[in-house]
Amino acid sequence: MKDKVPLLEIRNLNKYYDNGYHAVRDVSCSIDSGMLVGLIGPNGCGKSTMMKCINKLHPISSGDIFVEGVSVKEQGPGELARKISSVPAQLKTSFGLTVYETVMMGRYPYMKNLWWETENDETFVVEVMEKFGVKHLQDRQLHMLSSGEMQRVLIAKAYVQEPRLMLVDEPTSHLDMRYKLEVMEYLNAMVQKDMTILVAEHDISLMARYCDLCIIMKEGSLFKIGPPKEIITPELIEEVYGVSASVGFDNDGELFVLPKRYKTDRGSF
Repeated sequence: MKDKVPLLEIRNLNKYYDNGYHAVRDVSCSIDSGMLVGLIGPNGCGKSTMMKCINKLHPISSGDIFVEGVSVKEQGPGELARKISSVPAQLKTSFGLTVYETVMMGRYPYMKNLWWETENDETFVVEVMEKFGVKHLQDRQLHMLSSGEMQRVLIAKAYVQEPRLMLVDEPTSHLDMRYKLEVMEYLNAMVQKDMTILVAEHDISLMARYCDLCIIMKEGSLFKIGPPKEIITPELIEEVYGVSASVGFDNDGELFVLPKRYKTDRGSF
């Protein structure tokens, strides 16, 4: 029987910037389809850089990345966009686009004639806007949206690409508790459709609650990978973050992390 090919396989990935900084250090891992995966680590540990190597926003210095067994190096932008979609941490500019126009941009990898969407594209986009609760905002420009609304629009845009892999960078960083949970519920529901989602996030308790697998990074390297309830411990938090923390389980069996003190070579504060 032929071995199953992982959806995403990273082999000995290294990324150097032009100034010589070694941002990602010899990372190797593989992820199957139908999983919600948390990418966790301190600021500057290489999370966002690694995701930008996966979707070719950054060139790979050495090593390789495979999506469904095919190297990303061998795939053009259009082909890759039909397999991988991305949700950025923030939208730097909106160019005056409306919600409808933004979500429709996710269909462009499938369009045979530039700027000419089909009736099926239009129907699909409307259905997805309804699914993500933003259809009533379709004529509103992006700069008029709240952070929670913007996040749902960007996820809807990524969803209509019909990707096999979705890369989501810090989706809850500017959201209150309700919208954090709402966004994670949307992401969790999407992986049930056999789509794998890789989420870079700082909220460890949130990742532990929703993710099937967590990848822990430290100083550009893969520190540990596994189910969150098995690998997230006080010792791991101290080693990766330099923070003394309590790790426990609530009455529903959900893991939580309570940071207590920042530790330095001079002791705790």
